[in-house]
Amino acid sequence: MEKALENLSKEDLIKVVSSRDEEIDYLKSQLAMYKRMQFGQKRERFEGDPNQTMLPFEAEPAEVVQQQEEIKEKIEYVRKRPHHKGRAKLPEHLPVEEIEIHPEGDLSEMVCIGKEITEELECEPAKFYIKRYIRYKYAAKNGDGVSIAGLPGRVIDKGIPGAGLLAMILTAKYMDHLPLYRQKQMFARENIQIPSSTIEGWTKQALEKLEPLYEQLVFDTKTKGYLQVDETVIKVLDSDKKGASHQGYFWVYHSPLDKTVLFDYNPSRAGHVPKSMLDNFKGYLQTDGYAAYEKFGKKKDITHLACWAHARREFERALQNDPQRAKKALLMIQDLYKVERKAKEEKLSPVKVKELRLKESLPVINDMGKWIFEEIKNMLPKSQIGKAMAYTYARWDALSAYMYDGNLQIDNNLVENAIRPVALGRKNWLFAGSHEAAGRAAMIYSFFAICKKHEVNAFKWLRHTLINIESINHKDIKNLYPQNFKKSTDM
Repeated sequence: MEKALENLSKEDLIKVVSSRDEEIDYLKSQLAMYKRMQFGQKRERFEGDPNQTMLPFEAEPAEVVQQQEEIKEKIEYVRKRPHHKGRAKLPEHLPVEEIEIHPEGDLSEMVCIGKEITEELECEPAKFYIKRYIRYKYAAKNGDGVSIAGLPGRVIDKGIPGAGLLAMILTAKYMDHLPLYRQKQMFARENIQIPSSTIEGWTKQALEKLEPLYEQLVFDTKTKGYLQVDETVIKVLDSDKKGASHQGYFWVYHSPLDKTVLFDYNPSRAGHVPKSMLDNFKGYLQTDGYAAYEKFGKKKDITHLACWAHARREFERALQNDPQRAKKALLMIQDLYKVERKAKEEKLSPVKVKELRLKESLPVINDMGKWIFEEIKNMLPKSQIGKAMAYTYARWDALSAYMYDGNLQIDNNLVENAIRPVALGRKNWLFAGSHEAAGRAAMIYSFFAICKKHEVNAFKWLRHTLINIESINHKDIKNLYPQNFKKSTDM
């Protein structure tokens, strides 16, 4: 070995030493983790570590300026469900049509002593209409030319559809999971014949208008100090093979602090894919057990958080294999979730949440760690209870890390909830027409997921955004985010 090292250049020697230092640091951290499992973790570990990231987290000013310039260029380019007992209360904001009904017969000798009111919720089908712009021309009497008012900005230049129609089509497809061919049938019932290719073209062009806003969302997501990450599949037609489909992936990044969601499409699920989003990431990264995330979780500036919901599922699968041990583990995990439920019900501040966790959750975690450390020695590795033990054992520090800050979540459920609409969509529109189409779908899924988390009417937001995105100042583009919609429209 020494002779082999002698033949290496200075640069190669530095790489070898650096690699060994990293391996030594990792092995030291693993040894420390196993000791914490065996002897328990001290409260002080979570109370005041100066190396832990403080939340929230902001981007560097220079990066913000650079991003604003990029968005400015992009804009210029684009220019060329509650439970009710009994009868539900009808919404107060809806218009009311009153129909007065009097008894039949002669009422001249009778006196009205009151009235009974019965209400029903009614609707009319979507109303289609033509918006006709009539611009008058004026000529100067002295012959100096003709004056005519400018045409208001339109989403699709020289195109037929208005912003409301485009917003309806996109909302129906990506939020209500109604494929375009079914929407075409709806148009036909109103005697509006629109070719499929035309509707598809409208969809593509409308989505392309959102690109500058999406790129700003990508930039802002990279600056978050706490991200939850997960991925889900999407079928994409393979243009190289007629009729064949390719399995692509939406990589989903959720920021729990400000409730933003980013869908990022990639044809692959390989470990290098998150590199563009996470290479410069600093802060708390919460994921499931997929190996692709482990590499990022080991980085110096990242604190890796695991998901207790995934650990719980492993023990649930072991109930038939070893009910006694599996039930014991599940009861311990249940105690951890009781603490989370208590914090939520009492609406505790992040500081109080952390105090509660250190007081009530940390003893449970220490008891569970000691128990797993002793029991795993007696497990068959390939048994389901053995797999559950191993899954939890290997991620013990990451499973405990949510106690560093009261803003952190115990599991990854919030990002999984954001992914669910995609699963519903797959059952309806089945696949994306191309990799480019899947990328455009990622944009609208991102914004609709944010609409849902901030209780924003997706149709109204999209119509507003399509109307304003080309004329807005690039420095104000964040005003078009769904979370800012109610404020910007005084709703």
